[in-house]
Amino acid sequence: MTTRWFGAPVQRVEDDRLLRGHGRFTDDIDEGALECCFVRSPHAHARIKSIDASAARGMPGVVAVYTAANLPFGGLDLPLLIPHPNLTHGRTQRCLASEIVRYAGEAVAFVVATDRYAAEDAAELVAVDYEPLPVVITPEAAARAEHLVHDDVPGNVAAEMLQEVGDVHGALASAPRRKQLRFRYERGAASPMEGRAVWARWSADEHKLTVYDSTQSPTSIRGGLAVLFGLPESNVEVIAPDVGGGFGPKIMLFYPDELLVPFAAMQLGRPVKWTEDRQEHFTAVNQERGQVHEVEVGFDDDGRVLALSDEFIHDGGAYTPYGIILPIITAAQVPGPYRIPNYRVRFRDVYTNATPTSPYRGAGRPHACFVMERTLDVIASELGLDRAEVRRRNLIQPDQFPYDVGVAWQDGNTVVYDSGDYPRLLDRALQMLGPKPAGDHVGMGLGIYVEGTGVGPYEGAHVQVLVSGKVVAATGIPSQGQAHATVWAQVVADELGVDVKDVEVTSGDTRRFPWGVGTFASRGAVTAGNAMHVAARMVATKARQIAAEQLEANPDDLELVGGRVRVKGSPDHGIPLAAVAVLSNPVRYAFGGGTEAATQFAAKPRTGPPLQGGEEPGLEATGYYSPPGSTWASGCHAAYVRVDPRTFRLEILKYVVVHDCGRVINPLVLQGQIEGGVAQGIGGAFYERLAYDGDGQLRNASFMEFLIPYATEIPPIEIDHFETPSPLNPLGVKGAGEAGVIPVGAVIASAIEDATHIPITEMPLSPLKLYELTMPPS
Repeated sequence: MTTRWFGAPVQRVEDDRLLRGHGRFTDDIDEGALECCFVRSPHAHARIKSIDASAARGMPGVVAVYTAANLPFGGLDLPLLIPHPNLTHGRTQRCLASEIVRYAGEAVAFVVATDRYAAEDAAELVAVDYEPLPVVITPEAAARAEHLVHDDVPGNVAAEMLQEVGDVHGALASAPRRKQLRFRYERGAASPMEGRAVWARWSADEHKLTVYDSTQSPTSIRGGLAVLFGLPESNVEVIAPDVGGGFGPKIMLFYPDELLVPFAAMQLGRPVKWTEDRQEHFTAVNQERGQVHEVEVGFDDDGRVLALSDEFIHDGGAYTPYGIILPIITAAQVPGPYRIPNYRVRFRDVYTNATPTSPYRGAGRPHACFVMERTLDVIASELGLDRAEVRRRNLIQPDQFPYDVGVAWQDGNTVVYDSGDYPRLLDRALQMLGPKPAGDHVGMGLGIYVEGTGVGPYEGAHVQVLVSGKVVAATGIPSQGQAHATVWAQVVADELGVDVKDVEVTSGDTRRFPWGVGTFASRGAVTAGNAMHVAARMVATKARQIAAEQLEANPDDLELVGGRVRVKGSPDHGIPLAAVAVLSNPVRYAFGGGTEAATQFAAKPRTGPPLQGGEEPGLEATGYYSPPGSTWASGCHAAYVRVDPRTFRLEILKYVVVHDCGRVINPLVLQGQIEGGVAQGIGGAFYERLAYDGDGQLRNASFMEFLIPYATEIPPIEIDHFETPSPLNPLGVKGAGEAGVIPVGAVIASAIEDATHIPITEMPLSPLKLYELTMPPS
């Protein structure tokens, strides 16, 4: 494969349209749609005694008010997306609660009106009589089980899982040194610029449902709607148009609105749309991060880890719609890039009266990295050793790949690292970081991580060369800013020997490509990128076969270069790719564009029928890629920070990243991914804390109180890339979407502790939290 475009810093083709305000988001779609809103519970835990919607139904402009009682599926639980044998007490919510609400923000009624204003006014008239129940809001309270979130779930435990590699008990007992540690990570919210939105239209004449959804998985939404509404999948179209950020919560399905909006459109015979407001995003869209870890580590006098035991509780929120993927990821990634010969991990996924959880950028990995990196810092401090040296002594070496960690991974396989060079990452990061800046209260932080990427089961792509010579390509997974249209065009352009500007990519539209899984878990480049490669290579092979007849050459002697198929070594002896596209479709009627060359009297005669056995018309192909296992990216972050001893204000003086995601398709796009991830990680480390009170009320559910860092809080980020190609896929790529965020909490904690000598065992921090940590216990 030629690499003229692969690896080149091609400018994003998406940006011009978006920056000029020509984007098309779900809320931009109207067509005279009815608008709607939800009545949501103000209580974190309460019994519903009655719901009276009569006053709301009588309001001017109100078209319908739905409660669970008048929905055909009102008594059905929403799907549990990822069942697991250890999820013995999985619970999902219903579209609309009718008996008990289990978190503040849970939907109780759904109002449809001629405009949003009328819907909101009517929603205030829906009278719901609640009987408050005891609230369980922290994972520690859930574990104590003094009160239950679900009466039929003993101990509030949805799932429990124990894994062990080696003999942890024996290794701890014989270890020269042992430490017991406790770490806590609080909840966080994704906060994309665009909240969630759904628009739906039902065509009774065509028996067709069309849905626009700000989702990370339109193909899965399509499949689910077809099942739930009893429609053929071919009669359901789901499109994710421009999506203003996803970061994980938009992979969750189904939220109640994703069923209720299409249902209302089908019932009322008019388009219906709903757009989330910001407070709804804070309280009703899935969150993540909440975990408490109890760690025991055994190590020798050289700082080598001999055994590690980690028992943690994961805050699942009120329901478990996404199964136990998050704690499985955490359990798998605690060892990180280090050799841990004896490892035991046990988690309990517990219910609380908080918003349900599902992946948010990092998805269980930042917690794991925080636990391991903080543990290594403690070991270094205990022994009086350099923190980098302790890491160096424990790192997996380049000649040890593939490296089997021996615990379960989210794709059903065990964790096996495919390739990497972790010592090189550390050495380069330290070199880039340089000497500590002068001044007081300056600390250095360090964190090394691995990232499981490219999970299956598969993705597909369709590639077609038009008779104009232009190329169109499509895949099912959507983009939320990852520059899919740019990087996949680079992959296709290389295979077909065309200019990247001549490749137009469509994604996230089931009308163009109906099959796939979704955009999440840093999987786009690995799965869809390789599917594009497969499909484009199939087209290139077909082009050589067709051109070979015209050029009277062996297909193996032909190459695709500069928009032509030509004989290797004879650049003037060739045929334009556009002409090959024409010849690929034998026609009876010429309709311009050079198609006369493919009619029966103009085409070069061939023995047998115009289309021979196994041939299909058109210079196009559909290809799929299914990974045999996850690819494992890695990296090292390091930083210097200054902490004001009076105000505890944090200033990041320098931040460096060395990253390895296999072969890099587009370094410019990758840089943006890393920078964005680091910014999000800094937010989650020092600013963005969800403040729940004892009654389960989120006290900072607006951007006035929930602090997202400004650009002034994000330092320039120095980035370097290494490439250890993955042996698991044709392109040799690994994912990169979550790499920037994973180690940031660990790095900031390490640096603050170094600067202030305050032990840091929790995330997120803030000036107030640092002040509190300096105060003697009361």
